[in-house]
Amino acid sequence: MFVRTYAGALLGIDAVKVTVEVNITGGGLGLYLVGLPDNAVKESEQRIRAAFENSGERMSGRKVVVSLAPADLRKEGSGFDLPIAVGILAAMERIGAGAIADTMFVGELSLDGSLKPVRGVLPLAVAARREGLRRLILPAENAREAAVVEGIEVLGAASLGEVIACLNGERELAPTLPPADDPFDASRMRYAEDFADVKGQGHVKRALEIAAAGGHNVLMIGAPGSGKTMLARRLPTILPPLTREEALETTKIHSVAGKSGFDGGLMTLRPFRAPHHLTSQVALIGGGQSPRPGEVSLAHNGVLFLDELPEFGRSVLEVLRQPLEEKRIVVSRAKYSVEYPANFTLVAAMNPCPCGYYNHPTKPCTCSPGAVHRYMGRISGPLLDRIDLQVEVTPVSPAELTTAAPGEPSAVIRQRVIRARELQAERFRGIEGVHTNSMMSSRMLREYCRLDAASAALLERAMEQLSLSARAYDRILKVARTIADLAGREAIEAADVAEAIGYRSLDRGSWGR
Repeated sequence: MFVRTYAGALLGIDAVKVTVEVNITGGGLGLYLVGLPDNAVKESEQRIRAAFENSGERMSGRKVVVSLAPADLRKEGSGFDLPIAVGILAAMERIGAGAIADTMFVGELSLDGSLKPVRGVLPLAVAARREGLRRLILPAENAREAAVVEGIEVLGAASLGEVIACLNGERELAPTLPPADDPFDASRMRYAEDFADVKGQGHVKRALEIAAAGGHNVLMIGAPGSGKTMLARRLPTILPPLTREEALETTKIHSVAGKSGFDGGLMTLRPFRAPHHLTSQVALIGGGQSPRPGEVSLAHNGVLFLDELPEFGRSVLEVLRQPLEEKRIVVSRAKYSVEYPANFTLVAAMNPCPCGYYNHPTKPCTCSPGAVHRYMGRISGPLLDRIDLQVEVTPVSPAELTTAAPGEPSAVIRQRVIRARELQAERFRGIEGVHTNSMMSSRMLREYCRLDAASAALLERAMEQLSLSARAYDRILKVARTIADLAGREAIEAADVAEAIGYRSLDRGSWGR
């Protein structure tokens, strides 16, 4: 007998429908899988046989051919266990063929017949709805994640036996519903960190506020213990709340990567990723034998924090150039090519020299001038050019730690950031792919960042004295535009340009002079 049901295969952060065709005929024994299955899919035969025996079923003694179409798309992962098993049972007439005609199945089978969760069910649910399927049956642990997709019935099952009983009408599985409350209510945003905990460091907090308002990248340079990591971890707390579209895309990335960090449903807090400096290129950018998103994509719509920036491998840092400019990453290999979104705010931190105390107010630096320049030379000029704000972080004195009043709460700063983002949203309305000032093109700079004579002269002198590149010139204009937006001004003033220039003082051309 021939039957057809449906599964899904991941392609980047999206999914495509896979048709599972099962045909049982005479003329041989065994199970034959065709359609470019990887090893995990090929091994499903043994899991299915054991699951059948422990669920009161038995594999057909005739020749079983399972085709996964389209045949030229490689099928990866253990999520094909359940659709293949259901298709075989339907071909054996243990399940009605009509019961599986409009259903997508996803899930890994344990040897005892229970269902194990798999990664990537959110894009699979989106694909099932897009293809007009009526329902999705998957492991119970994955049901809440898939239920956020409206327009498709999501049924979570604990075992193969439950799925068989449901399809035969012997047992009813209650559909999983999304939470009734609004997960994007700003009043429900709860971060463990808050800018109110930070004492002193007013100029650094100001730089991070500008970075949040305009989507700018930041480099903090300072001695050990000056608060760089503490400040970086608080940047997500002043970013605007995720929109539903951003949350859906962010959750899809984490779902495809198989990362924890959300309890089902949509992610409501912006991600903060802090990979170790020994991270490889593949782990940072994505890819691998079975392609998965890297850290730059896991930080999409959030913050990527690179601590001890010079300790990262040079080749690792250089691959950041494309995602910093294009807000996406394309991973191409001989057997596949996938695209992942990578619209993140880069926050980097580093010591000023090998010993860590160059320019320290109280501790002497033991490094020679050549050692300082060699240390800074680990960061290439093109990468520094792509970092809009370069801020020196000085240690807070003991007196300031004990006497300073609590800082401004993150919620107050976030409101200023939201107002600045609203101005930018109105400014770039109708321009595809541009949402913040940091994303403006050169042509847009001429339109939205016009300078008066005094501001233009100030910027020209800074370019000559700091030996800045043309890209740094554009960065200064973008930062000045954001400073004016925070102040609610339509025109950029000389004070805005001067402040923006101050955030380029750590360029290699001026550092240490």
